[in-house]
Amino acid sequence: MRLHIFDGGSTDLPLRNFRLGWPGDDRVTAPTPWYLIEHPRGNVVIDGGNAPQVAVDPVAHWGEIAKSSITTMRPDQAVVPAMRARGFDPADVRWIVQSHLHIDHTGALAVIEEFPNAEVLVTRTEHAWAHAPAPFAQWGYCRADFVKPGVPWSLLEDQEDGYDLFGDGTLVCWRTPGHSPGHMSFEVGLPSGAAIFLAIDAVNRLDELDGSHVPAFTTSLTEATASIARVRRLAWRAGAEVIAGHDPDQWRTLRRVPEFYA
Repeated sequence: MRLHIFDGGSTDLPLRNFRLGWPGDDRVTAPTPWYLIEHPRGNVVIDGGNAPQVAVDPVAHWGEIAKSSITTMRPDQAVVPAMRARGFDPADVRWIVQSHLHIDHTGALAVIEEFPNAEVLVTRTEHAWAHAPAPFAQWGYCRADFVKPGVPWSLLEDQEDGYDLFGDGTLVCWRTPGHSPGHMSFEVGLPSGAAIFLAIDAVNRLDELDGSHVPAFTTSLTEATASIARVRRLAWRAGAEVIAGHDPDQWRTLRRVPEFYA
C-alpha cells in the first residue's frame, strides 16, 4: 500500500479569496494536488484535480471564475495521462473518493468513462448541495464534470462519519464541513505504521490549524472553524502528519511522484 501525491497544476488567486479578511490585492499561487492510494483490493483516486479541459481553456470550462483565479495546467497533469505516465491503469481503480465536488477536485469525474471498474464515493450532503447549490456558491461547481448520466455514485450518509473504506484503517473518511456542506477529509494509515491526514480544503494552509487564520470560501464559517479543530484533534490522536489542501510552502516539502509515502 502506497500513497502517491500528484501535481495537478496551480492557481494564482487573490489572497483575500484564500484567507478571510485579508486586505489589499496580494495574490498567492496555490498548488492543485490529487492523490492515489495503491491497495491490494483496488486502487483509489482521491479527487483527481482539474478536468482535462482546464489545461486547454479554463474560461471555457469553468466560466468567469477562471478570469480571476488563473490556472496553470499542462495536459499531461490531467488524471488519466498522469496515472498512465506512472504505470497506473485506470481500470485498476476501484474507488474514486471525493472530498467534495468543487471545480478543482472533479478531474476524475470529468472522465469517469475512463474508470470502468470504479464507484464514486461522496457524502449525500455534498452530492445534493452540488446539484443544487445556493446562488452564492454556484461558481465553485462545474456541472459539466458530474451532472451527467453514467456516474456510479455511492453516497455516504452523515451517520457513517469515520467510514473505513477498506475496513483495515488504510483510508478513513471524516466529515469536515464548512468549506462546503458535505466536505470530507481523510486519515491514511501506512504500512510503516505512520499516518497521513489529508485535510483537503478543511485546512487550506497549515497555519490555519492553530485557529489564528480563517479560510475564505466557506458555506459556514462556524462549521469551518469547528472542522479545523476536528482535523487538529483527529491528526493528534493518530500521530498523523497533516497535509493541507493548497499550501504553497508545505507543497515544496512533500514527497510527490515519483516519490511516495509507505
